Amino acid sequence: MSLLRFDASGSINDDYGITQAQIDSLKGQMETLRTEMVETDQKQYESGDIPADKQPLDARFFWLPEEMLEAYAKEREASELGRIFKVANGLHDQIDAAVVLGIGGSYMGARAMMEACCDPYHNEMSRAARGSKPRMYFEGNNVDNDASDSLLQRVRAGGYADSDAEKRHAIIVISKSGGTMETAVAFRQFLANLESELGSEAEDWLSRLVVPVTGESGKLHDLATEIGCDEIFTVPDGVGGRFSVLSPVGLVPAAFLGLDCMKLLEGAVAMNEHFKTADYADNVVMQYVAVNHLLSQHRDKSIRVMSVWSKALESVGLWYDQLLAESNGKDGKGVTPLTTLNTRDLHSRHQQHQQGRNDKVFNNVIVESQRTDSLAVGHSQRNQDTLNDIAEKTLPDIMAAAIKGTNDALHADGRPTTDIILPQIDTHVLGQLFQMLMIATVIEGRLLGINPYGQPGVEQYKTNMNKNLGR
Repeated sequence: MSLLRFDASGSINDDYGITQAQIDSLKGQMETLRTEMVETDQKQYESGDIPADKQPLDARFFWLPEEMLEAYAKEREASELGRIFKVANGLHDQIDAAVVLGIGGSYMGARAMMEACCDPYHNEMSRAARGSKPRMYFEGNNVDNDASDSLLQRVRAGGYADSDAEKRHAIIVISKSGGTMETAVAFRQFLANLESELGSEAEDWLSRLVVPVTGESGKLHDLATEIGCDEIFTVPDGVGGRFSVLSPVGLVPAAFLGLDCMKLLEGAVAMNEHFKTADYADNVVMQYVAVNHLLSQHRDKSIRVMSVWSKALESVGLWYDQLLAESNGKDGKGVTPLTTLNTRDLHSRHQQHQQGRNDKVFNNVIVESQRTDSLAVGHSQRNQDTLNDIAEKTLPDIMAAAIKGTNDALHADGRPTTDIILPQIDTHVLGQLFQMLMIATVIEGRLLGINPYGQPGVEQYKTNMNKNLGR
């Protein structure tokens, strides 16, 4: 399997970027941080001897992919991964839709995987075209009355159902504690809706159709036990929400969609091995961190734009927005992440990015090969659009010209760029990308002198909201 690549040449410039000497100067510090992440964190986590300034140490995401694959190889059906496959495969022929209830890291990774790896019109396809894989919807990530009501009505069977499976849907509810307001309220509402729809069959089906991913104790675990859920999957200890995409939090929805979870984890393992063993100059994680960190510190690039050049990757960018903002936005430090989708946003945001305040670095995410055959512009007898001169060009040709043209224009106006180059979009590459960005976020947080784990600022709004509700 090919590994993704990183090209920082668009940021190495004396006039508007950084120098190779500056990048090289971080080598010793970066290698020390690599050793801390690869060796020290796991020893401290497993011993429980964690320094105060590293509390919480939610570092388990790093070695979790290997853990899960090794457990599956040894125990198969008894392992967490084997149980996930059993539940998902057992329900594919029994349901027509699955509603994922979760917020933040409890849904953003799953949505990113769906949009990246499924047909873009997956939910509009027939059951046969979907291979009996369920439609998938996401709620519990807001308290928007109209949106929730519309989805509640959408998953009610009504009169359109042509088969028993189309009369049923599953609820995948994801919350470590079960106490997050948005998800807890949605679960109460969608559970009542499901029970109503099942009617006399509720006793037979409810325990199978409610699939919780939660902590080993807490409100949701208690509720799932009361319902009698056949399986309760675990949010692993030592894995924070925004780092949980390669745990059951992301793997359960992915398995329901029929995505290759094994290759997803294998991609993450491949990135781990690359990070552990590759020399500093060739290490995509360390080079990505070094370049972006130096640009923020020495060129005041306080806004980090993830510029994705595929519609399939927009939600990956939004996932990264949360990862970076919630991890490193502390103590008055950390850059502001922003996702753009091109070429769409070249016609909205780009004017400001090109000639507005010069406080941004543009990290392009570029896909080398698409899944489908290239579409040519085509000849036409109606040439009022004057496109016959490029009739033989394809959409990938136009995309490549747009990427180069945009980078060249940004450089001409003194704006630095980098390229993250994906060989294709599949679960293996996506696993690499997720793991690369999670590792990079931790390393950069420590370069800034902060703990990238924990999110103390998020807790304040929750306290205030409960107070305003009279709780």
